[in-house]
This record gives sequence, structure tokens and C-alpha cells, in this order.
Amino acid sequence: MTPRHAHDDTRWELGPVVGSANPQDHVVHSTPVPESSDLPPRLDSALTALTQMTGPTVSFVVDPDPESVTHARHFALSRLGEWNVAALADDVGLVVSELVTNALRHSGRVTGGRPGDDVHREGVYDDPADPLGSAPSAIRLRLVYRAPWLLCGIIDASGAAPRRKEPDYIAETGRGLHLVESFSVRWGWRALPHGKVVWALFRSP
Repeated sequence: MTPRHAHDDTRWELGPVVGSANPQDHVVHSTPVPESSDLPPRLDSALTALTQMTGPTVSFVVDPDPESVTHARHFALSRLGEWNVAALADDVGLVVSELVTNALRHSGRVTGGRPGDDVHREGVYDDPADPLGSAPSAIRLRLVYRAPWLLCGIIDASGAAPRRKEPDYIAETGRGLHLVESFSVRWGWRALPHGKVVWALFRSP
């Protein structure tokens, strides 16, 4: 797999090659990603179709379970096979894995609500004691294909913007959105009445 592009407006500053062995010395700073705006009309309409489940959109419910990342990736790859765009499998599989992982990690379930309520609170970030237990039960992976474009979206109930971390090349995590940016043509997010969608666009060869 190779990155498809590198945005000029998102330069990544390299940290020191060798650093302190103290984990506290590797504090990773993050900044919220601005919401998508002024999208091309065709992409804007495709994103609307994806969020409203109109047109040829397929959807998969992601359960708050450690195996759900694998299940979501398999769902996406099976759809690519049906649409004869298996050439995108590596890139789409990686991006789906990253976005589903982020949604599971950063969203939480409302307690005390009525049964069936599809409303969630914003989760606690990076809680090692509860990486999945507070994740929402209504994260959704959606895909829409209009040749040659494939649009992938992860819908969750947190209204918080995705946060781009300054990459720490010593740390084992924190590079998810950098990978999403590198392996898709374009990506972004949009607020919804009850949460947000984080999307990534791919072009079939």
C-alpha cells in the first residue's frame, strides 16, 4: 500500500528521531479538524445520500465489541467485491479500520435513557480502563459507489470534531487520521443533528 496523496495544507512536523525513555516526555498535542465546507456539488450530494440512506447506499451497524473493527472491514471488502472495485480493498480496509476504531474509542452510551433511544453522550478519550465498554451501540459504517468514486462514512453520536494529533513516531498510536488522509483522495467530517459523519473518498483505478 502506498499513500495516494499528501495535502499541502497539512504538513507534518517530524519529532526527534531519538527521545527520552520517559513516556511523559512524549506528550501528543492535538487540534480539532475544521468541519467540511464548500464541497463540490457531486460530493456534497453523495454525502447527503450517505447520511440519509438514499440511493445506492449500504449500511452496517458497528457493535461495541473488540471484533467489530474486523467485521466492519469484512463488510466493506465484500461490498467492494460485489461492485468490482476490489483494487481499492487495501486502502478502504485500512481507512475503515482506523475510522471505526476512532468511533469506538471516542463515543459513549447515554445511561438512563429509554430503551431503543439512539442517543449517546460524548465518551471519555483514551481511557485504558474502558476502551470499548462505553462505546455506543449505534455506530454505522456506510458506503456508496458511483463509478469511479467510492464514498465511505462512519456515523457516530458524538458531536466532537475529529482531532489531528501531531505525530509521535515513537508512540504506537496516534497516527490514525494521518493514515486516513494518506490513503484516500479526500476526507473530512460533517455535523449531523445527533452526532457526526467522518467520511473518506476513494477513486477506483
